[in-house]
This record gives sequence, C-alpha cells and structure tokens, in this order.
Amino acid sequence: MLNFKPEQLTAKEKYKIMVGSVIPRPIALVSSQSKEGIVNIAPFSYFNIVTYRPPIVSVSVQRVEGEMKDTARNILMNRQAVVHIVSQSNVEEANKTSAALGPEESELELTNFTLKSSQIIAVPGIKEAKVRFETELYDHVVIEEDEQVTTDLLLLKVVHYSLDETVYDPQTGYVDADVLAPVSRLAGNDYAGLGEVFELIRPS
Repeated sequence: MLNFKPEQLTAKEKYKIMVGSVIPRPIALVSSQSKEGIVNIAPFSYFNIVTYRPPIVSVSVQRVEGEMKDTARNILMNRQAVVHIVSQSNVEEANKTSAALGPEESELELTNFTLKSSQIIAVPGIKEAKVRFETELYDHVVIEEDEQVTTDLLLLKVVHYSLDETVYDPQTGYVDADVLAPVSRLAGNDYAGLGEVFELIRPS
C-alpha cells in the first residue's frame, strides 16, 4: 500500500488520484442565465444527491486562478439553474459545452440543443434531456486552500421535476435506468455507461 499526505503531492497528482478513484461520477449538465439574458450551459461531474427531504443536489464548480466560472456567477446572481442528467443520447452534445467561452457567449451555439421554457423558474432548460430538475439556490459554500478560494459548492433545491414519459412510470414511481441510459465520468477523456447491474438485499 502506498501512503501519501496531501502536502507530499502536487496539485496535479491530487487531482489525478481523486478523479481516477472516485468513479463513476454522475454528470450534471447545468443551464444558468446571466443578468444580460445569456444562457450558459456547462457539464459538471462533481455532482450528486445531498438529500431528498428537501430534494437537494450539489454541484461543485472549480475556480480558475481564483476566478468564478460563469455557472457559479450566474446562479449566485439569480439563484436559479436547471440541472439535466446526461444520457448516452446527448453526451456528445453535452461534451461540446465544456468549451471555454467568455461570459458574453453561449455554449448553446456550439450544440444542436434547443432551449425549453421552465415551468417554475426563469432559466430555460434543454429540451433533449430526459430528466430536468428546475432548482433554486439553497446554500453556497466557499472552499479555500492556502487562503485562496478554489471552489464554489452550490447546494440546489429542486422545485420542479420534468421527466420524459419513456423513463418514468408514475404508477410505480421508478425511473427506468436502461431507458435513461445515464453516462458517468471517469478520468481523462473516459466516460462509462451503466454496465452490469446486480442486486444485493440489505440486511434487516
């Protein structure tokens, strides 16, 4: 077993260990909107469920040389965002939105995605996504290292669910994972589908 303290590793080494070990990671495709009305779309694999009572998801947005990214800036400004689940049917388009654009440009122009008005919030969602969560900002946690802000952790409360009828059965309340076909993030340029599914019964 190899053992390291964080201070023995470079930032790149710590990054590679984390993203190479904490896998697979679900991907959130987040739409947000600037005060000028420009819709920003960006994928985040530092994403997960926090709780379902109330329904809250977390999205961690890394800063670049201390500068806040458009997604975090927009959400802190208007306290709204739409979180979409990335599927095999849209992962290539979602990947295009990771391009580094200025705040006055929209990643939408790089894709074949189309916007769809949300039911509750002002920020539009992406029509092609099978699952859309309209969210409002619940909390914002600033993360620092060596007295420099490195990350904006956003806790987003779901205020409306939009689920494609092919993936959700209201009679059972279950999402069909095979039809949703979610894509997960690995390390480097690697992604993964669901793979083998197996069942374990919890002890009583």
